Amino acid sequence: MTHLTPADIARFGPDPQATFAANLHEVQARIAAACQRAGRPRADVRLLPVTKTVPAHVLRLAHAAGIRDFGENRLQEAMTKHDALSDLPIRWSIIGHLQSNKAKYLARFRQRIHALDGLGLAAELNRRMEAEGRDLPVFVQVNTSGEQTKFGLAPGDLPGFLDALTAFPRLRPQGLMTLAIFSADQDRVRACFRLLRRLRDDSRTSHPQIAGLSMGMSGDYETAIMEGATVVRVGQAIPGPRPGSDAHYWPGLIPDNR
Repeated sequence: MTHLTPADIARFGPDPQATFAANLHEVQARIAAACQRAGRPRADVRLLPVTKTVPAHVLRLAHAAGIRDFGENRLQEAMTKHDALSDLPIRWSIIGHLQSNKAKYLARFRQRIHALDGLGLAAELNRRMEAEGRDLPVFVQVNTSGEQTKFGLAPGDLPGFLDALTAFPRLRPQGLMTLAIFSADQDRVRACFRLLRRLRDDSRTSHPQIAGLSMGMSGDYETAIMEGATVVRVGQAIPGPRPGSDAHYWPGLIPDNR
């Protein structure tokens, strides 16, 4: 039985499993509705719940609520949770910036990275995967907003990067990833997603494996689906608002994308 601390109850409520289940149902319904509006099959879009800052013992309740894919921004936090939850069949993804010197710790993860943005990191990941005799699915991160605070390749650097990536056969590019600008102006948000889609379409001429679009978070995933997202990385809409400065992503505190 999971023991909840007073801080857990204050953040997640007295029954986090019920909270997760209800929020997951709501997000799935909104994804389905967005797919319908876009004329797309629901199966085209995969939900990746983002679980950063949610303690491992609380994530047990998220798993019990039906969540099987966990996306983590920080490698150290992900490693700690992976060890604590190793008895559960969880699919882990790293979605935050990763330094090359941390690649050695990825041996314990068996899923994918959504934030490949440099050849040094690619070389180190390939070397590690070669030593383990396995492949690693990756999404290439592109900075579509032009903000200096965001990681990712400049759009103009993407073609050369994808060409160079073929030198690392253990990496299996799945598509492109981006973080849209945080703005109440949905036209500016949509422009980021449209740019990523165009870059994906242009890339497929030479690199047909670049098929996926990992884009859209709690505040803009419906807009991302309308623009072709195949993976939406939804955090606070499922466990609830995070403490700290990024709580503004919680739906209801931003314009409704519906």
